[in-house]
Amino acid sequence: MSTHEHWQSRPEGGGRFALWLIRTIALRGGRRLGRLCLYPITLYFYLRRKPERLASKQYLQRAFGRPPTPWQVMKHIHCFAATTLDRIFLLAHGEKPFSIETQGLELLDQRIAQGRGVLLFGSHQGSFEALRAIGGRRPDLPLRVVLDKQKTPAMTELLEALAPEVGACVIDAARDGTSIVLAMAEACREGAVVAMLADRGRGHEVLRRTEFLGSPAPFPISPWLLAHSLQVPVVLCFGLYLGGNRYRLIFEPLSDRVEIPRHDRGPALDALIARYAQRLEHYIHVAPYNWFNFYDFWQVAPPAAAESAAAVVGERVGV
Repeated sequence: MSTHEHWQSRPEGGGRFALWLIRTIALRGGRRLGRLCLYPITLYFYLRRKPERLASKQYLQRAFGRPPTPWQVMKHIHCFAATTLDRIFLLAHGEKPFSIETQGLELLDQRIAQGRGVLLFGSHQGSFEALRAIGGRRPDLPLRVVLDKQKTPAMTELLEALAPEVGACVIDAARDGTSIVLAMAEACREGAVVAMLADRGRGHEVLRRTEFLGSPAPFPISPWLLAHSLQVPVVLCFGLYLGGNRYRLIFEPLSDRVEIPRHDRGPALDALIARYAQRLEHYIHVAPYNWFNFYDFWQVAPPAAAESAAAVVGERVGV
């Protein structure tokens, strides 16, 4: 299996039984016992999931500027396993078992106070789940998360079983584009924070390439078209795992209103994606083991039916 395979074609790691087992061990035996189980799990994934192991090695080489050791690749996998385990505790117990520091939260509050809704763009870095725990500090604030339930059905079932109210706040990204846009627009009208990950494109999405860790890499355009259509503030969010029970949530305002001129769409999209990629790269250097795209992120995008697809996306979101 090649690392050039698209991420959506890779099977979900572990499956229902493995996730049920780790959930049972974790919630009955506690977080300390659950974390002990991460060592054999890490070794198993390192030995048995060759595409992910190679993708980790290639990514870490870019992040470090030199080939990583097997130990560093295993540390990367272990970091991913640790944040996955912590998702269980964050949903079951909130932020109580954790030390979650925040940076820029007052800047997010200022945008929320405008009452127009806020788009919160994150990445597959650290823990986006820590954001939901912070939401517990503001129970009055509606939080909606755009998430593809079909990609990881076992994990989705597990998380919704732990916190059914969280499942009710998910906008399923597997739905058709028009339904997603309408659901996001309705949430923004209610003054909600709508969170989504902006660093990974789905198989049918239009991508544009920008410089990232030394080479052009493809990023999806749909988050930026949505931001233009909804005309609400955009804030970047980075949830870094610092080891142990420590997390840092960082909020950085990107724009109070995204404008993408119809006649100059390409350069405008390139500028927005480049700004996002630069901030993502910055935090990768801060916490290199936190980025969890275990596939060849820099792969050549499939031959473009891109222009016609871009036109369809543009029509859907009114660009």
